[in-house]
Amino acid sequence: MGLFKRMKEDMDVVFEQDPAARTYFEVFLTYSGLHAIWSHRLAHAFYKRNFFFIARVISQVSRFFTGIEIHPGAKIGRRFFIDHGMGVVIGETCEIGNNVTVFQGVTLGGTGKEKGKRHPTIKDNALIATGAKVLGSITIGESSKVGGGSVVLHDVPDHSTVVGIPGRVVVQNGEKVRRDLDHHKMPDPVADKCDHLQAEINALREEIAKLKEGKQNVDKTL
Repeated sequence: MGLFKRMKEDMDVVFEQDPAARTYFEVFLTYSGLHAIWSHRLAHAFYKRNFFFIARVISQVSRFFTGIEIHPGAKIGRRFFIDHGMGVVIGETCEIGNNVTVFQGVTLGGTGKEKGKRHPTIKDNALIATGAKVLGSITIGESSKVGGGSVVLHDVPDHSTVVGIPGRVVVQNGEKVRRDLDHHKMPDPVADKCDHLQAEINALREEIAKLKEGKQNVDKTL
């Protein structure tokens, strides 16, 4: 596909996904997600030819103007749509399929300093909602959805919906997987630690009380 046809296809996706889009002129000039994708294609072309420094410069300039950081090594398919986009981060070994949508604040990142494939693979037609974090060399299945604010650390099957911290599959192939998901009962490690400390304090108080009682008994016998 030619350059201008690809650019028009990218803009057509904006009209399909964003009801606020009015004209091609407006989309061309004002949509930062579109600018970030176009900049990435240029940076990726240099990256594939081992011009790593130039590729990184292009990606960093794009980050400065758009607020979206895409490593030039990331592989991105057609009709990729970044809605709003501020704070989006896409890692070096990330692979994104066709017709994928991500919203602002999404991170497709790694989990440490491991080598090799360390970023997610996002299959066709997936959607990653606002603020979601998808971390590690995992796969988000085809036509799957990641709920806003979720933290996903494991593979997600095709046609699934994931929510929560850590992310859990709640819908798969149109059927509910879990019916007991209560968002007000999410794990609270701080509260758990406080409960554990309180239990230890109570146990120490009981031991001190027993020692005092034993001392008093000894004093009486003397």
